Amino acid sequence: MLKAVRNPLAFIAGHWTPAPRTVRRAAAAALVIAVVIIVTGGAVRLTGSGLGCETWPRCSDDSLTPTGERGVHGAIEFGNRMLTYVVTAAAVWVTVAARSAKPRRRSLTRLGWLQFWVVMSNGVIGGITVLTDLNPYIVAAHFLAAISLLTVAVVTWQRTAEGDEAPRPLVGAPVRRGVLALAVLAAALLVVGTAVTGSGKHAGDSSDIDRMPFDWTLITRTHSALAWLVVLGTLALVAVLRLADAPAGPRARARDLLLVLLGQGVIGYVQYFLDEPELLVGIHLFGASLVWIAVLRLLLSTRDRGPVPASAAAEPAPVSAGARPAPTAVTTA
Repeated sequence: MLKAVRNPLAFIAGHWTPAPRTVRRAAAAALVIAVVIIVTGGAVRLTGSGLGCETWPRCSDDSLTPTGERGVHGAIEFGNRMLTYVVTAAAVWVTVAARSAKPRRRSLTRLGWLQFWVVMSNGVIGGITVLTDLNPYIVAAHFLAAISLLTVAVVTWQRTAEGDEAPRPLVGAPVRRGVLALAVLAAALLVVGTAVTGSGKHAGDSSDIDRMPFDWTLITRTHSALAWLVVLGTLALVAVLRLADAPAGPRARARDLLLVLLGQGVIGYVQYFLDEPELLVGIHLFGASLVWIAVLRLLLSTRDRGPVPASAAAEPAPVSAGARPAPTAVTTA
């Protein structure tokens, strides 16, 4: 029992060996929840509930939870805060499953811990957001920290499906540089997107909230221009990967990214011409998450790290002399 208190992860690892698919499911759950927290955070802003709880970590000076006078805005804001515990639990679950896997994969455990600390830091940024009355720059940092969590979650999920060998390039250096440049453009697109929102009308509360001092039409057109660059870059990559007879993985990931970008572009233009209706802005935010996931999957598909290490959970139990071995189930990643 003393060992369990001193090092609970080591204690659990000594008594449990998850199958590779269990570790992958834990990583997939953390990825899904990372998207959910981004969308629900957007819902807080779009419903004007950003100051539904006026302080942090308590909802008000007098109560930890929202009271009746806080109304629906208090419930929405506090509900989003409670989702932090769900995201934390998902990160802990990934860490425990990765630490308990055999053979031990330290890189996966580190990624699980990284998810946990990103969640903790973003919780603090969220508190600062409330305490600064939804300062648009802090709000933007809060969103970008959520994107950082999504990034780590995607990488973790990808790493559960591959081995720990040194990365082996699957495409030529010029293509790899092109994919990296595309990822940088997509990151810039996300950052400029926060400026579009930060200077737009959805401040997160009905009171007089400061906005970023950008001309909204100009910053929106800048965002649109970046989006077109990402689309054109993706089209070029699809063509190059096909002409170079690249492996199926990178070609499929490039096509996936192109489809997501086209859908996101349609939503973006519709919301612009309809003067930013809340529902479409929320869908566009969800689309931004999908675009970033697709970009990361394309980036990670350009290299190979070998097969997933054979797990002790998939090994048959020792058979005593004279006994017939029982059929073993095949565990897949």
